[in-house]
This record gives sequence, C-alpha cells and structure tokens, in this order.
Amino acid sequence: MASASDHHGNVLGKQTEYISVYNPSLLCPIPRQQSRRELGLNPEALPFRGVDIWTAYEVSWLDSNGKPEVAVAEFEVPASSPNIIESKSFKLYLNSFNQTSFSGMYDVARTMESDLTTSAGAPVMVTLKTLAQSAQEGLGHFTGECIDHEPVKIDCYSPSPDLLALIKPEKVVSETLYSDLLKSNCPVTGQPDWASVFIQYRGSKIDRASLLKYIISFREHQDFHEHCAERMYLDIQKHCNPDELSVYARYTRRGGLDINPYRTNGSQGPLDVRLVRQ
Repeated sequence: MASASDHHGNVLGKQTEYISVYNPSLLCPIPRQQSRRELGLNPEALPFRGVDIWTAYEVSWLDSNGKPEVAVAEFEVPASSPNIIESKSFKLYLNSFNQTSFSGMYDVARTMESDLTTSAGAPVMVTLKTLAQSAQEGLGHFTGECIDHEPVKIDCYSPSPDLLALIKPEKVVSETLYSDLLKSNCPVTGQPDWASVFIQYRGSKIDRASLLKYIISFREHQDFHEHCAERMYLDIQKHCNPDELSVYARYTRRGGLDINPYRTNGSQGPLDVRLVRQ
C-alpha cells in the first residue's frame, strides 16, 4: 500500500512549517480504496455503513476585533466517502485558522464543512462547541461487558482472523462487548495509536477469549484507524457470521485530534460518548 507521504508532495511524516493563516490546501485526502482493495471491498457495494467521528480539542481563530476564540470541534465523515483525511494534514489545516479572522463560530463551521467536504469527496458535518458546552457533556464509558480480564496467552501481534472462534454455534445471542486493549500503529510515523473498541452483535455466541486475542493481534499492525475498524468488522463478519454487527473504535488523541470510526450493518448509530482516555 502506498504511504500517505506519497501524496501531497511528500510532506507528511516530515518536519513542516507552522502555518497560522487560513489555508485549505494543507488538507491531504487519501483514497480509502487503497486499503479497501486489500480487504476485497467494492466501493460501490460496501457491506456496512458508518461514519468517522473526529474530535479536535485545539481549535482557535480570531474574531473581527482580533481577539482569539477557542472551541472543541466534532467532524462526521461518512464511511461512504471516497477519501479519508490524513491526520497530520488535518492538524496543519486547523492550525491555519489560528491567526485568521472570522465573523463568528457559524462562519468557522461552514468554512470547515466546505473544505472538508471537498477533501473527503462527500458531505462532512461540523459542530463547534464552546468549552463550557463540552465540559457539561463530561466523560462516559462504553456500555456492555469488558472482556479484558479473560485469561488468555498472547503470542500473535499482527491481525489474525483465524483466532476468532464461536463457543456455542447453535446458540443465538445478542451481546455488547468492549476492550480497552486495542493498539495499532500509524502507517506514516510508526507511532502507537491507542483505542477502546466496542463490538455489538446478534448471532452465534462468540468465544470472548478468542475475540480478545484477535483484538490484541493488531498491536504491531500499521494502518489508519478507519481501515483497522473495517478490517475488524469484515473479519468478525466472515469468521463468526453474525446477523447484525457493529464495530466502534474510539482512539486516544494525538496532536489534539481523536478519530473514532464506526461500522455497522444495523440501523443504530454510534454511541455519543467521550471515554476517559479522550
């Protein structure tokens, strides 16, 4: 797979100039199909729907009098969009608002929506919140049962779907499980990406120890957050064959940004939650 640095003039993964004046050309779109091709996905017939929810905690601009404003921003990028946006380029883009004057929060949000929609190739929703509004929402946690205390021996640290197993194939259950032990690595910088992952399904009962071993097997894997979630969804669907499945990974922030991909074949949407490590 081509790395993100192959796009956008080989800027990503290298030292870059801090630009504080609005510049939408800093955004670096990366075609999703590069990784989806490896997973055998047809972009015209995806087996899931979903959204990538980004949260930015370092958003600032100047008002009409030159006074700084700050906010927390949430971005919703549809999983059907042809492109993801590389996270470092996203951060550089957000930095370019720092010394730029806007008439108000609405103007900032609409500008971001326009730029990100162009880069992603599909409508992106932007919500800006004051710090007081964000503080009122507080921290939460995944619902369901944590599987991290399963007694497992680990010797595999690259994605291994063969680890997945059913414990009672004849028994249909509805379960909500989660783990805080997901880790993958950035394909651009090699830096660790930490996450909690929520798996909700209805179907034959999945062996929890096997699921935990599978989640941990991503520990040395290099890929973007969005593609890790899609690989998990496809592997669980193929090897466990649930009737309904949702996979929701909430990654900890790097560079003031967290990325939270959600994939499902059901009708529900992602939980509105900010975890303790976010």
